[in-house]
Amino acid sequence: MHRLVVLVVPVFALLMACEFAWGWFKRRNTYRFSDTLGSLSQGLLSQALAVCTQLFQIGLYAMVYPAVAIWTRPAFWDGAIGWIVAVLLFDFCDYWLHRAGHESAVFWAAHSVHHQSQQFNFSTALRQESMVAFLGWAFYLPMAVVGVPPEQFGIAGLIVLVYQFWIHTEHIGKLGWFDRVFSSPSNHRVHHAVNDGYVDRNYGGMLVVWDRMFGTFAEENERAVYGTRKALASFDPLRAILGPYAPLVRDSWHTRKWRDKLAVWFKPPGWRPTDVAARFPEAPFSLDEAMQIHDPALTGAQVASASIHFIGWIGVTLAFLWGADDLVFRTGLELLALAIAGFWTLGAVLDSRIRLRWAWCAQCALLAFSAALLASGAVAR
Repeated sequence: MHRLVVLVVPVFALLMACEFAWGWFKRRNTYRFSDTLGSLSQGLLSQALAVCTQLFQIGLYAMVYPAVAIWTRPAFWDGAIGWIVAVLLFDFCDYWLHRAGHESAVFWAAHSVHHQSQQFNFSTALRQESMVAFLGWAFYLPMAVVGVPPEQFGIAGLIVLVYQFWIHTEHIGKLGWFDRVFSSPSNHRVHHAVNDGYVDRNYGGMLVVWDRMFGTFAEENERAVYGTRKALASFDPLRAILGPYAPLVRDSWHTRKWRDKLAVWFKPPGWRPTDVAARFPEAPFSLDEAMQIHDPALTGAQVASASIHFIGWIGVTLAFLWGADDLVFRTGLELLALAIAGFWTLGAVLDSRIRLRWAWCAQCALLAFSAALLASGAVAR
C-alpha cells in the first residue's frame, strides 16, 4: 500500500504544476511558497507516521474482521458490485468520521491540521492529518461486520482519498447536477471555509448525498475564506499537529467541575466551561482577521535553502515509504523521528525562527543519518 502512495506522487506533482500554471495564466494564482511547503510537509509526515501506526491504519480492522464478518463470499466481493459496495460503505463511514472531526473537540484537534492552510489548492488536499488514525479506526468497523475483506477495505479507502484530491481547487466552478450528487470543488470550498454560513458543512468525501440526507449540506453562495477560526499563523509542523490540543488541556485543567473536565474533549469545538470562559475570556471570531494571510517575507537565500531541504526530505520520505514493508519497526521509528526534526527545521526557516547556517547544519546531519538508516535497511534486505 505504501508503494502505491509513492507511485501516485508524480501524478499529484504534475497536477499541482498544471494548476499553478493555469492560475498564473489566468492571473489568479492560488499558491504561496511557504504555505505550499507547509502543506506538503504535513502530507509527507502523515505518510511516514502511517508506516509506524499500521495497527491503527488497518491492523485492528484485520484483527476484528474474522470474528465479526457476516458476508464473506469472495465471489461477491471480487466482483464489480462488491467493489462498488465497498467504496460506498467506506464513503458512508468516512462521512461520520469526518463529521465527528468537526463536531467533537478532540476529533477536531486531530482533523484541523487539514484545514489550517489559508489557501485552497491541490497542495491543500495533500495536507493530511497525522493523529486521526488513532481515533478514527472504530468508525470503519461496520464494514468489517458487513464482510468487506481487509485488503479491499484498504483499497476502497485509497480510492475515496484519491478522489478528493481534485476537489481542492478554486479554478473549477459549479458543475450543475454533479454538485447535487457528488463532492465537487464548489461543495468542498464551502467545507474548508470559516464563513458563518459554511462552517461544519459538506462532509461527504465522494458523495454529497450523505450531507443532503443528514442535514449538513450548504450551497456555495459567497466567496470562501479559508483556514481555521483560530489561525495557526506558523509553518511549524509540530505546532500544527499538537497545538490544537493545548486549549483542551488548559481548559480541562482549570475547570472546577469533573464533568466539564471530560466534556471539554467531546463537546463541539469552541465550547468552554462557564468558569473557565469567565477566568480566561477569548476574543470572538472575526472574519476580517481570518482574511489576513500569514505569509512572512523570505529572502532569496531562505527560499533557496527551504527548497533544497524540502527536496531532500521528499527523497528520504519516498524511499522510506518504498522500503517500509521490509524495515524493522525500530528503524521506522528512527526515520520518523529524523523526518519530524527535518520538517520542524524547515518550518523554522519558513517562519524565520532559525539562522540559515544552523538550519543547514541540522538538515545536513539529519539527511545524512536518514540516508545511512535507509542504506542499512537496504543492505539488511
